Amino acid sequence: MNEHHYVAIMAGGIGSRFWPSSRTSYPKQFLDILNTGKSLIRWTYERYTAFIPAENIYVVTSAEYVAITRQHLPELPAENILAEPSRKNTAPCIAYISFKLLQKDPEASLVVAPSDHMILDNENFRNTTLQALEFVGHIKALITLGIKPTHPNTGYGYIQHESLPAADNIYKVKTFTEKPNLELAKTFISSGDFLWNAGIFVWQVKTLIKAFEIYQPEMFELFDNEKEDFNTPKEKQAIDRIYPLCTNVSIDIAIMEKADNVYVIPSSFGWSDLGTWNSAYDNLEKDYLGNAVAGDNVIVIDATRCMISSPKEKLVLLQGIDDAIIVDTPDVLLICKKEKEQSIKEYVAEVKRNKGDRYL
Repeated sequence: MNEHHYVAIMAGGIGSRFWPSSRTSYPKQFLDILNTGKSLIRWTYERYTAFIPAENIYVVTSAEYVAITRQHLPELPAENILAEPSRKNTAPCIAYISFKLLQKDPEASLVVAPSDHMILDNENFRNTTLQALEFVGHIKALITLGIKPTHPNTGYGYIQHESLPAADNIYKVKTFTEKPNLELAKTFISSGDFLWNAGIFVWQVKTLIKAFEIYQPEMFELFDNEKEDFNTPKEKQAIDRIYPLCTNVSIDIAIMEKADNVYVIPSSFGWSDLGTWNSAYDNLEKDYLGNAVAGDNVIVIDATRCMISSPKEKLVLLQGIDDAIIVDTPDVLLICKKEKEQSIKEYVAEVKRNKGDRYL
């Protein structure tokens, strides 16, 4: 294991598309969505400890989730859990860990990963990540891992790359495209030079901070002015000063879409971003009628192609329902058509309007 290799697991999101299982007080990265016995953040942590020194793994999360993170990752040193005072998207979060690491280890290379994705082929994932770390170790590059698409998915961003590799299976990025419509997604797939954007990044910390200086000078200055306080008892106060002044912006928009040294590795390691109940349905075993059940106490009669999630202490009997998402929790029952899953965020807003924050 390389002592200059680090991982930042981003775990500050609220996962509203997995409502009502995912709540503001206990979001999806801390849930066992697929009924495996481990939470998504636990799987992510264990995936990286296989090839990154455990003391070099950090979690960046909202201040309100620090205690829950400790419960799920009890062996993680307390100082490796970074608390964000407010949600400002991924660019400030990544700037924070990057400036902190640069003060500690100027030779640091960093893998940035979401806490709530699923990866089935860990060996392939490790090899791809190590290849990226090797590349950025001697070339001033920002790497993103792109997933070879299996179908024209409209829920993912896409990355277009050059046709000739810059190194073995590493390509210069041409364009980033946000979630396309179906026709455009089909065009992307047939062209052969588009990949899904997995939101997993690899770079040397000093290369990324140089990119912040060029493309986000105001945010760079905020962190640079306070960097002497990082890794000291004054760090929290410094972050509390910085965050209110930061723009709410993703790393893709802030840096990746602007920089000219961005590369992608086309990858296949059984990836899913587990962003919706339908993606959970796709990754769960089905019964002979196509029902996916996350729960140990469910009886299904004459129902087909349903996604069912329920607590094990409660018996759920389902009859005569097709193509639905059924999620039962102690205080909320959701039943909605699978085709309407992209509207769950709107339904949550409706709940907030009618019932306040109690069920969120």
